[in-house]
Amino acid sequence: MMAADGTIRHDWGIDEIVVLHNLPLLELVGRANAVHRMHHDPNKVQKASLLSIKTGGCPEDCAYCPQSAHHREVDLTRDRLMDPESVVAMAATAKAAGVERFCMGAAWRQVRDGREFDAVLSMVEGVRALGMEACVTLGMLKPHQAERLAAAGLTAYNHNLDTSPEFYGQIITTRTYQDRLDTLATVRSFGIDLCCGGIIGMGETIRDRASMLHILARMEPHPESVPINALVPVEGTPLAKRPAIDPLELVRMVATARLVMPASMVRLSAGRSNLNREAQILCLVAGANSVFYGDTLLTTPNAGIGEDAELFAAIGELECGHVSASAA
Repeated sequence: MMAADGTIRHDWGIDEIVVLHNLPLLELVGRANAVHRMHHDPNKVQKASLLSIKTGGCPEDCAYCPQSAHHREVDLTRDRLMDPESVVAMAATAKAAGVERFCMGAAWRQVRDGREFDAVLSMVEGVRALGMEACVTLGMLKPHQAERLAAAGLTAYNHNLDTSPEFYGQIITTRTYQDRLDTLATVRSFGIDLCCGGIIGMGETIRDRASMLHILARMEPHPESVPINALVPVEGTPLAKRPAIDPLELVRMVATARLVMPASMVRLSAGRSNLNREAQILCLVAGANSVFYGDTLLTTPNAGIGEDAELFAAIGELECGHVSASAA
């Protein structure tokens, strides 16, 4: 196995990544922390906020997602697209709380031209005018739509792979893996940063996890942002009965992502609400340098703001404006 020494590489093999993932935990975390310090300020954790700007009714059949129209037993209120003024006002409130990156998600299969997309462009422009990073997740999009998002000042586009190509068909059947890769290529071609990661705890194997990281780590350049999510089971979805993962599995995934994508922002995302303070800190030590800040991630619970205040106090508040929190 070639050394995971902080060098930016795009030639990772799946077997190499499996070996890294399965290192003794203290060795893995130690290596990841050393690499993290080479490329990032270890005392900076970016805060991001995630808002569902259009909720429910999505035609995709993602097995984990309560917003899918296929999962009729889910108790979820469908909401129309929010108006730009309200969204920008919420972004301003988030900024006042120390948030640097404002993420907006719409439960769409793909972007459609018209009044609603124009409204999203206004949201992006409004968030950027506040001096914040702006990220959206809107499903698949066409080149001219990516071009308009770039012109509006969009910082990043979130479009997760979710899992490995091998396991993908057991989670989603309404969109192919290649559809996702094509969307990422379209976004990249217009100079927009990629926010792309996945979810663990859906029944996949360790090799599936490594395979997903392999896809990301072979991109040139690597995605600027890599959210690592743990499944949050929701009643009414096909994965509702999946057991919660051991928190150390999330630590391992964060550390492995850090080793194979040294310069990327690794975002500790969904599932953080199920971690105690110490497990969250261990994820930060292992290379996570962004967290979502706020009580809700789209439609699932997140760590509360009060809990986060205690977390940041415990780690030294790392220069208030520099301890911040994040996709998707």
